[in-house]
Amino acid sequence: MKTAIVTDSNSGITQSQAKELGIYVVPMPVLIDGEQYFEDISLTQEQFYEKLKSDAQVSTSQPSAYDVGELWTKLLKDYDKIIHIPMSSGLSETCHTLSHLAETQFEGKVYVIDNQRISITMRHSVDDALNMIRDGKTAEEIRDFLMQTKMQSSIYIMVDTLKYLKKGGRLTPAVAAIGTLLKIKPVLQIQGEKLDQFKKVRKLADAKAVMIDAIRSDLDTRFKDLRAAGKMVLAVAHTQNFEEARIFADEIKSAFPDIELNYIDPLSLSVSCHIGPGALAVATSVKY
Repeated sequence: MKTAIVTDSNSGITQSQAKELGIYVVPMPVLIDGEQYFEDISLTQEQFYEKLKSDAQVSTSQPSAYDVGELWTKLLKDYDKIIHIPMSSGLSETCHTLSHLAETQFEGKVYVIDNQRISITMRHSVDDALNMIRDGKTAEEIRDFLMQTKMQSSIYIMVDTLKYLKKGGRLTPAVAAIGTLLKIKPVLQIQGEKLDQFKKVRKLADAKAVMIDAIRSDLDTRFKDLRAAGKMVLAVAHTQNFEEARIFADEIKSAFPDIELNYIDPLSLSVSCHIGPGALAVATSVKY
């Protein structure tokens, strides 16, 4: 039985990386001033941030269900089953749309995994699926593992500017103005379904300390047994902030020498359009 792995560009996996891994990545649509682009196909990270900083109207959209269905149909000529890992249903309607498509037109052939992941934790889910395929696991076993472990991850994100949270309606103009004046850098969290505020700080060093302490707390409590069993991994993400992300990754490694740090990746554009450039993030998630 052959199983194909499909995800989307919210995972941070590029089209060239997908070819190397033997998986399939659906490019996410990005709307810029009403014109549609596709991540890593007709729009690079650099072009995206150039448009975002120029005050263009930037938003992300769902991939076409028709196009995804066409991809599944094509893959099922060579594969018996498909595991499709989209971004969390708490952050997009994509998962619900594709789940309905799978259940009505591809029942028993395609499993859409709503395991509440985005960006680097979503990429870890792809890693898990690939490793399980190498171990001879069935599509159903992969589905069950990814669903059973769906809440075993955390992401903490430092936002460098309040401009884009204000633009997206997540802050009132008055709060954003006061926050900008005080140089507040909010630390946000993603615990499965939603992007929520975690803490407010004023300095980059304080933000990094808060994120490290938050991850340490998760590893010492929620994930204590998994950490002891060597089942947790770490990753760092950023929005157009690679040098700071590399420095942060070294600090994370020093803080948690017993845990593998897998990636220093750009955050997905679906998150980036809401928080803007200059962000840093750290994540931990369970591994197969």
